[in-house]
Amino acid sequence: MKRNLWHVADYRNLFLSHSVSLVGTHISILAFPLIALLLLDASATEVSLLAAVEFLPSLLLGLPAGAWVERLPRRTVLIVSDVARAVAMAAIPAAYVFDVLTMPLLFVVAFVIGLGTLFFDVAQMSYLPALIAEEELADGNGKMEGARSFAQLAGPSAGGFLVQVFTAPLAIALDVLTYVASAIFLLRVRGRETPPEPIEKMTLRGEIAEGVRFVFGHPLVRPLALCALAADLAFAAVLALQVPYAANTLGLQPGAIGVALAIGSAGGLLGAVLSSPLADRIGSGRAVTASVVVFSVGAAMVPLATGVAGFTAGLFVVYLGVVVFNVLQMTICQTVTPERLLGRMNATLRFLSWGAVPVGAAVGGLLVAPLGIRAVLWIAAGVCALAVLPPLFSQIRTGSPALTEEPAAEEPAAGEPAAEEETASAGATGPADLLDARDPR
Repeated sequence: MKRNLWHVADYRNLFLSHSVSLVGTHISILAFPLIALLLLDASATEVSLLAAVEFLPSLLLGLPAGAWVERLPRRTVLIVSDVARAVAMAAIPAAYVFDVLTMPLLFVVAFVIGLGTLFFDVAQMSYLPALIAEEELADGNGKMEGARSFAQLAGPSAGGFLVQVFTAPLAIALDVLTYVASAIFLLRVRGRETPPEPIEKMTLRGEIAEGVRFVFGHPLVRPLALCALAADLAFAAVLALQVPYAANTLGLQPGAIGVALAIGSAGGLLGAVLSSPLADRIGSGRAVTASVVVFSVGAAMVPLATGVAGFTAGLFVVYLGVVVFNVLQMTICQTVTPERLLGRMNATLRFLSWGAVPVGAAVGGLLVAPLGIRAVLWIAAGVCALAVLPPLFSQIRTGSPALTEEPAAEEPAAGEPAAEEETASAGATGPADLLDARDPR
């Protein structure tokens, strides 16, 4: 019988750490570009590149991050990541006070924040299965995604209010406190990790290759990885340009932008509630495919907007689909992946999805000048629609019982051939799913 996870101290503290840092992060999602726009007279292209830099660590270090995380205590990785992000973020209000705030400093801070977030997310997603039972993962992941959606709801509205009434650097200062609070909650997690003994001593390159083979050798993980790659490429441009689009094209004030982002993000709360019942009713495979269709429709609604109502509705539909996708694919992926491969599997998928973000954000920003923001958003919507093709033309679409009933691939015993043949043969029949991301942040 499943436990009430709110009564599980380790899960509760991990959840609180995750939640409090996300609220601050989503305050900064609005405050960060507004600092560039309002205080430093940045262009839409510069704002887009700023978003790209934050995801650059995933592109540069996404693959080795998984192997490194597996070699270290995951709780320690989480705490160090929080402290590093707090120190980096504190540089912005400090620079503002001493009148030395510049765009290069924002780029450096964005890179450090992205680096800390990369290691935090890979470690957290690999740590959760060690704290709760396998049958509790869907509930645990659903609650985590619900917290993300709440942060997306509360953070931008609070950020818009703080920026309009006070200043953007003050909003950033609050984010520093949330990272500190997150680290304190992590210190209260007492669950001990029991990492498996390595099957054979491998080089870092060999470990990375094994994780990549696991992802691309699986007939269900592979199409979902390609789906996430296309979707994140498109959403990167949307997320990087949503504030300039709302402010410059739609003429919205900071407070209105914050409210629009918050209400739009409420779609994620609905998605967190609906994901598990939807999977039970129509099957995980069909639910995942349907979620891709939903967020693709939302992406097309954004450039159709002529005011705050259309803009808000488009974001609502986007987040509804994205969160359903995230919850279902994350749970199955954690369930079927051997523990020794969790970090590398998560890092490989993060590399593919988040690695697409700096590319999408940079390309989107560079296309603004010749095409205009609305045209770039239409291109992003088209790319997003293509994301449905890999799952649609795979076993995922059928929603077969294998998605939930078949066990994870068995690990080779010590001394047996590893990686290539074992992973390939496991990939021929075993189930899996893909980890997000998205959020998008």
